[in-house]
Amino acid sequence: MAFPHGRDAQPPAGNGLIHRRFHRRGPLQGSLGERPPEPSFLDIRRRFAFRSIGIGRWVTDAEKQRAAGLFYDALSDLMAILKGPEALISLRGTLALQYGQGGQRGVAAHYEPATHTFALAKNAGPGSIAHEWFHAFDHYICDKAFAPVPGASFGSKAWLANAAGLSHPLNDRLRNCYHTVLLNEAGTAPSELFERSAEQDKRMGTVYYALPEELCARAFEAYVQDAPIKNSFLVMGTRQTDEARLGLYPQGQQRARVNAAFQDYFTHLGQALYRSAEA
Repeated sequence: MAFPHGRDAQPPAGNGLIHRRFHRRGPLQGSLGERPPEPSFLDIRRRFAFRSIGIGRWVTDAEKQRAAGLFYDALSDLMAILKGPEALISLRGTLALQYGQGGQRGVAAHYEPATHTFALAKNAGPGSIAHEWFHAFDHYICDKAFAPVPGASFGSKAWLANAAGLSHPLNDRLRNCYHTVLLNEAGTAPSELFERSAEQDKRMGTVYYALPEELCARAFEAYVQDAPIKNSFLVMGTRQTDEARLGLYPQGQQRARVNAAFQDYFTHLGQALYRSAEA
């Protein structure tokens, strides 16, 4: 699928989000529903049915308008990549969105499980949407795909803890995604992605990169960045960054298998959600 109308949807480069440039090459918005000429955060909430959207008090009107357009296109592009309806993006209206509000010091973007909230800092975090959205999805899907396991609030963590899987063809496909990210092709040892991530944790004296929820979120980033639709506000950095060179994103054959597994799962999930909406 070709998208000849790629564009840099930004004003000239400068300081802050409002002046940064983000490349986008995606489908015409008419194919995804009518795009408002200047989308607002209210348009985003109405279209995707987020539970709530909060904007920080220090976000100027110009920054708010600029960010709303970037978010609208990024979320539309994510929806197109996943081949699902708007309800998938807001996780059936359970997900809240914050911009320039409620962030953590020194953290550009984060997902807060306790409040089911995805937050992006005002002047940082572009390219983090795919990663944080998958954290939200991984959290949301946990009790729908697995029997309860103490301390496992993410599907990826429940899978690694050998939680009993709830029987459903979609859940089988989801478990295959986790398997492909976390284990080698034979399923007999940790994946190369896990090994490289554990090595980085050891160098840094921490436990972060090798956490199952972080491994799967970075693998999902790679899947989204490899899609024909390109949007650097949605995702970037899985190929040409220091982290990518360290092997902290899937590489080579594993990347191809991970992409195929996510494609298979989300295509079937999207079809099921569309059928449910039409019923």
